[in-house]
Amino acid sequence: MRDAFHDELDAVGAQLVEMAKLSESAITRATRALLEANLSEAEAVITADQHLDALREDLDTRLLHLVARQQPVATDLRMVLTSMRMNDDLERMGDLARHVAKVARRRYPGTAIPEELRPTFASMGQVAAQLVAKAGEVIATHDVAKAMQVEGDDDEMDRLHSTMLRTVLDGRFRPEITTEEAVDLALCGRYYERFADHAVTVAKKVVFIVTGKDADYYLDHVD
Repeated sequence: MRDAFHDELDAVGAQLVEMAKLSESAITRATRALLEANLSEAEAVITADQHLDALREDLDTRLLHLVARQQPVATDLRMVLTSMRMNDDLERMGDLARHVAKVARRRYPGTAIPEELRPTFASMGQVAAQLVAKAGEVIATHDVAKAMQVEGDDDEMDRLHSTMLRTVLDGRFRPEITTEEAVDLALCGRYYERFADHAVTVAKKVVFIVTGKDADYYLDHVD
């Protein structure tokens, strides 16, 4: 019975990894749609998010059934409950990619990103994809050392986001910029920043699964 339970936990981990890969694909394609005014890519991201939503609902149901049938304790219970929370984070990341795609669709055939900021947003998309890819590896391997790297990697996203905001608020940047254009830039920047924050949260939750300690506490007290 316990072997079957742990096989189910392994299947839960595999599904979380799949969700991370789907989120990585979503943010990569949404970035392409945003920068290239690619309507078909935007529509594909928006439609594909339904699959990620369905996976989240399926995984929540499976985890609740595991609790009801197996009544896990200690590390097993920590794994189940924390997986529920990671499930929410990964689904939310898909939503954020969808939001980016919706901005691209709304501004088509134009683009929400002016030429001056295209390199910054391209980098934000790349960093976001790298962060969720690493988070997926952490879920698969339970590698605490790699999990602890993710928050540091997120510093680059914070730097890019700050750079973008400073540029938009600089009075010398496109004095003719409209309120709608400024709002789109601020929203897109926020979507990428939040996407990265969720990747960090996922990695920290893996630290909790493995060590039983909050990631920040673990970092302060590890030998």
